Amino acid sequence: MNQRWFTSSSLAFWARALLRTARVNEDALDPLPSEAKLALAWSAPPVRGPLSIVLQLDRRLARIVTRTHEPMLGQMRLAWWRDVLGKPVSERPRGDVVLDAIGKHWNGREAALIAMVDGWEVLMTADPLDPPAIASFGKQRSAFFGALVEGHLMPVERDAMTAAAYRWALADAASRVSDAAEREALIAAGVAISCSGARLPKALRGLAVLDALSKRALRCGGRPLMEGRGAPFVAMKAAILLK
Repeated sequence: MNQRWFTSSSLAFWARALLRTARVNEDALDPLPSEAKLALAWSAPPVRGPLSIVLQLDRRLARIVTRTHEPMLGQMRLAWWRDVLGKPVSERPRGDVVLDAIGKHWNGREAALIAMVDGWEVLMTADPLDPPAIASFGKQRSAFFGALVEGHLMPVERDAMTAAAYRWALADAASRVSDAAEREALIAAGVAISCSGARLPKALRGLAVLDALSKRALRCGGRPLMEGRGAPFVAMKAAILLK
């Protein structure tokens, strides 16, 4: 991964400039991966909308990181998202289907989405991708799951949720990186997360699906989460057992 090029102040300046000149795209939804579609299908209606749009944002940020060859440009694009998510909904640009939906489904909970932006920036700028960087990426990328659940969780439920979300963040990244050493580091961090056996809250049945697939993918050496005939069965078993 690449070193950080911009200071916080210069990033803020260029992010504001980009915000003034950016042309939003009304048809910017990305095709979600199969495991995300399964997670959404098993999610309760109150969770499905927010989860769908946050996974769309995750794909946007992943695309910035994986397709940007100039670190400065990538940081500018991530800073644009950080900047607009920090503004009130009324002050954001209109017309981008993802940003507009965030205003509908995530108003008041944007801190978790800004953490996701920060996590992707860690992955882009870390050199090397060492354990502290991996831990920061996993924690921040997956922070939104905690914001999906309204009300209070039992401590064991919160711990299970945090571990499952973190494992998904690393397993998915491991399946997509091209550098073998980075893949191995992500796998090692993912399998090191202890499985307490505590059940996730039923509202996060979609996360249970992602977690089961993530464990399987990590055991298989960082393979894609839906690779192989057994993946749909693993996903269905995880969802049914949580009912």
